[in-house]
Amino acid sequence: MSCSRKPAVTMKHRFGLITGKYEPVPLKSISVTLSINDFVAGVSTTLNYENAEDVPLEAIFVFPMDEDSAVYSFEALVDGKKIVAELQEKMKAHRNYEDALSQRHQAYLLEEDDYSRDVFSCNVGNLQPGSKVAVTLRYVQELPLETDGALRYVLPAILNPRYQLSERSAKSCLNIKTPIIPLEDLPYTLSLVATITSQHIIERVQSNCSLSPIQYLADDKTSAQVSLAGRHKFDRDVELLIYYNEVHSPSVAVEMGMPDMKPDTLMGAPSAMVSLYPDFPEVETSRSCGEFVFLMDCSGSMKSPMNNQKDSQLCIEAAKETLLLLLKSLPMGCYFNIYGFGSSYEKFFPESVEYTQKTMEEAVKRVKDLEADLGGTEILRPLLDIYKAPCIPGHPLQLFVFTDGEVSDTFSVIRQVQLNSKKHRCFSFGIGEGASTSLIKGIARVSGGSAEFITSKDRMQTKALGSLKFALNCSADDIALSWDLPPGLLAYMLSPEQTVIFRGQRLIVYAQLTGTMPQVESSGEVCLKYTLQGRSFENRVTFSLQPKANASFTIHRLAAKSLIQTKDLGSHETSQRTIEDIMSISIQSGVLSSFTAFIAINKELNQPVKGPLAHREIPRPVMSTYKVKTRHKPGLSRNLPCLFTTNEDKFSQQCLFVTDTEFSEVQSSCFSKENVASTRKMKKSDSSTKKTNLRNDHKGFGENVALQLILLQKANGSWELDEDLTKILGTNLEDIKAANPAKDGDPSAWATVLAVLWLHANGKDMKYEWELLERKAVTWLHDHAGSSIPMLVQAANSLLKLPVTPAVFGL
Repeated sequence: MSCSRKPAVTMKHRFGLITGKYEPVPLKSISVTLSINDFVAGVSTTLNYENAEDVPLEAIFVFPMDEDSAVYSFEALVDGKKIVAELQEKMKAHRNYEDALSQRHQAYLLEEDDYSRDVFSCNVGNLQPGSKVAVTLRYVQELPLETDGALRYVLPAILNPRYQLSERSAKSCLNIKTPIIPLEDLPYTLSLVATITSQHIIERVQSNCSLSPIQYLADDKTSAQVSLAGRHKFDRDVELLIYYNEVHSPSVAVEMGMPDMKPDTLMGAPSAMVSLYPDFPEVETSRSCGEFVFLMDCSGSMKSPMNNQKDSQLCIEAAKETLLLLLKSLPMGCYFNIYGFGSSYEKFFPESVEYTQKTMEEAVKRVKDLEADLGGTEILRPLLDIYKAPCIPGHPLQLFVFTDGEVSDTFSVIRQVQLNSKKHRCFSFGIGEGASTSLIKGIARVSGGSAEFITSKDRMQTKALGSLKFALNCSADDIALSWDLPPGLLAYMLSPEQTVIFRGQRLIVYAQLTGTMPQVESSGEVCLKYTLQGRSFENRVTFSLQPKANASFTIHRLAAKSLIQTKDLGSHETSQRTIEDIMSISIQSGVLSSFTAFIAINKELNQPVKGPLAHREIPRPVMSTYKVKTRHKPGLSRNLPCLFTTNEDKFSQQCLFVTDTEFSEVQSSCFSKENVASTRKMKKSDSSTKKTNLRNDHKGFGENVALQLILLQKANGSWELDEDLTKILGTNLEDIKAANPAKDGDPSAWATVLAVLWLHANGKDMKYEWELLERKAVTWLHDHAGSSIPMLVQAANSLLKLPVTPAVFGL
């Protein structure tokens, strides 16, 4: 059953619990072989099916995959016979699949969802009783570079429901009637083996899952292997962080084209992959450098935990903590606003306001009251409201989006961001496991921003502050890439023109080399030129022009994927001419797109499959675990069961079938305006009895003393000399006042020096998170304390018994 032939589902079929044992699940295991070479991953994923029933089956598996994955191969192994799929135009593939099923042939279909690049569907049709089939798909992808220098690979497992934005997305693969079961009862397992090779030393490999000890395959530690330990349950996204001793070296790799293709075609000509890490000089940041708008997802799904670990923090709470830290880090003189969105949206101020102590305090107070109570994830309306606001002269718009990314019509959102890309940059954050890589990466890519994925609290602040530093620092302008090649050889750019580069950001571009390749050993040079604050800079890289053979044609596939991503915005957002261009690139390169599909048919059975075909949708895990409560509405059950069961639920032996569209409708009814208004009214009543002290009021900050100190900082960067500060410093107010060497000076200067020294001595592990706050503090001190700073630093070190160097104050 392809996505185009899903049965209609009526209200009476919704939320029906199947009690007792589950139906047999034909998918038994998933095995992954991962090959990482420097910063590129090649992946082979095998889905092992077995039909233990006495009727033929059609098995349907909807699963997530990173949107940057270039899927180029799909095949099935049936009784020792390999059946290789052909990439076809999607509707043609659907027709061929249907025809094969009607003729009782075995058939296999792999397709990308029409409305999101990170959702795939695998159909195994006419699986005979007792038969076993191994279906293998292969893909390649670039590995993103984290702020701490790690290369990050994620094998997605969690596929959360996507809130339906429009009638059109009802055709999505996500809307099949997929069973959702408790994570601990997932009936199939995962095994993964990763082999890592690099020109650099592999220092370590970390994971959110248990790994076997790393095995080095070479004495110089440039090759290693790790694997998942034991019988791993596929109940969470598998994340690998690979640390090399040096990742910022520029490089150019040239790959030979396919010998059976014309030499002037995409796959026939040699391709080059250029990886650059521009060495930007430190430049002084303007004190008033932008309009910062924070778009915070307050939909019901943000009540989910960030991951499947015990005591995992809820997405909404982690996002609130991070937003508070960002607010504290903004520079004086900028403008800002905050939106909370779900089925509706609310903004803190009618329009962006100047960042002052008063506006910061008001915003902090409202952030603390944010809850995940606004229903479904409708991001388009607040985006359009932001875009229609007039620009503030001298303050370019910087948009920060925090969301679990659970929307279905992803391309519509990306399209709107793209249409407004010249007036802003978008920094996006996917929160929690199962966040849509298509949405998060897409809106960042088309606007020249950056995307981050956060599945644990301890890395959220670091990533968010890293993006804020990108936004605050000056970016490069007048970017140009030039090539110095032997006569008769030209470079044709395949990657879109780069419009912005941030300090600390890697740049990867693809090019096609056309003309005559030199017959003798020779080299070429590529030069990145850019302007930074009116000064011109260059980064040059020399590389060999002896192309390397690669059976997987990795660089060619990645280049094709880059081209497809640039053009493909789904059937409703892409012109017919562009669709034809995408299909041409897809079929020539063998890389899957939203307009093509892999189809394989086994016509060589001893006899056609007999009997009626039974359908089995493979269950999938989700992270959403909050319970839905609602008033009775016509057509909905008065006692609606928990949509996603947990260990405490009574449904441990039950399986709930629900489509994602149905889930979004229930969200909307559960979080209706009346219910939300009632809830908000109760919250306001409760909040009147709470203490207003920020340090004691905010959840999650009480145990972290460094964060307590950060939250005491004023908008201008200074601290007040008061009891709250002295408690953190471990002394009393009288002693601190007595130790102040500048009795007639501003006591805030003395307090600010003490606070900065304390952070350096006690908050080293959080330094990345308070660097911007320290920058504000030092700037304020130079404006208000001037020549007395050395005296204050010496006295503060003596009082706190610290050896902090005065150099931290620019002395």
